[in-house]
Amino acid sequence: MKIEASSFKDYDAFVFFESGELFRKLSENYLPVYKKFTESGLYSRLLSENLIVGHEEITEDTIKPEKVFISYPWEWCFSQLKDAALATLKIQDIALDYGMSLKDANCYNIQFVENKPILIDTSSFEVYTEGEPWVAYKQFCENFMSPLCLMAYKDLNLNSLLLGNINGISLELTSKLLPFSARFNPNLFMHIYLHGKMQKQYSQAENQKQIAQNLKMSKFQQKALILNLIKTIENINLKKYKTEWDNYYTFTNYNEVSFGKKQEIIKNYCTELKPARVCDFGSNNGFFSRIFSDSGAEVFSFDIDKLAVEANYLRAKKENEKNIFPLVFDMVNPSPNLGWNNEERKTLLQRLESIDVSVALALIHHLRFTYNIPFYKMAEYFSRVSKYLIIEFVGKKDSKVQMMLSHRKDVFVDYDEEHFEKVFSEYYNISDKQKIDSAERTMYLMERKNAE
Repeated sequence: MKIEASSFKDYDAFVFFESGELFRKLSENYLPVYKKFTESGLYSRLLSENLIVGHEEITEDTIKPEKVFISYPWEWCFSQLKDAALATLKIQDIALDYGMSLKDANCYNIQFVENKPILIDTSSFEVYTEGEPWVAYKQFCENFMSPLCLMAYKDLNLNSLLLGNINGISLELTSKLLPFSARFNPNLFMHIYLHGKMQKQYSQAENQKQIAQNLKMSKFQQKALILNLIKTIENINLKKYKTEWDNYYTFTNYNEVSFGKKQEIIKNYCTELKPARVCDFGSNNGFFSRIFSDSGAEVFSFDIDKLAVEANYLRAKKENEKNIFPLVFDMVNPSPNLGWNNEERKTLLQRLESIDVSVALALIHHLRFTYNIPFYKMAEYFSRVSKYLIIEFVGKKDSKVQMMLSHRKDVFVDYDEEHFEKVFSEYYNISDKQKIDSAERTMYLMERKNAE
């Protein structure tokens, strides 16, 4: 039995793995709460509305939840974080109807399955006590409202503050970072500024017990609070941003014929390999990711650009695409192991399992010219991810490369097809190579050497 490193903080249950299978062990004290959770109809209601992960009861105190891929909030685009926040509030609103309440509301308890946010922590509930305020209110605001407000009102990249504050962005810090104009929003003033001030006063108060006794809230008042939070979150929207990769495929140097040829090549590779799980690195808005997802493969569609991921996610959500999973990922600066003993939050590669194909289209010239990543580092990296690699080489005569080199000295004497093939051949056998006419680009299909 191997206990999941991130579950040690929950005194009511812990997650463990046995023979590769995932289980949740419930404490003896929590069993009556779990019984109410299932017998009251709350579990069935949440399951019917796709708001909680399903599970199988193994013994009285052990359940086997469905296993899902774990992502983190700094890997989500704005709308993913917003949808996760709204799902949390909806769950709390429903729980109150069944005499229960969420005792914690951290963002890691929500994960995405088929692009729908669901709760994965079955032991997050407690029995509701009349008059008690929502104990997870502060945690919700710090885990969801703070990063959403900072992304919308200040800068799109500020959800990355969660990397250095994995338990949530404090209301005090959020109040300092938000523009002064945000204070004129009455809901933000209440949930961020006033709430943060009260928390500070409460922590410094001499008689905290007496203050706690005075903080009474009826179920009606708590339902009103949840409704107000829902409306507040719904009204937090992104400003109109524009990034380097916005509408990327509208301004490529591919003409209609060569772009169609590229699609044809990738479709043929997909048909040949029949992958079950694919990682598309630098996927932009997911255009080529969908060649694989449309074939039935589960596709992790990664890009550094948050707006590209936003567009990818919103399309997947609108069209009910279940096989594509858009996420924000910076290859040259990935998030490290974080938390207690550097074990609570894992790197992306540690969380990925059984990837059949890695895809790197129009990517390696950015890695080489912008970040000085040599070919051997790229080859070694991709070989760790999957058995097969579909990769595009972009020559120096390409207009995009010429633009990149116009602002710096060309010291990249090893950047040509010959060196590229030589280095990657140390890790891969080149199964196929196809030049794209009228474009300074070549497509490769590679198979990792000594692949099991």
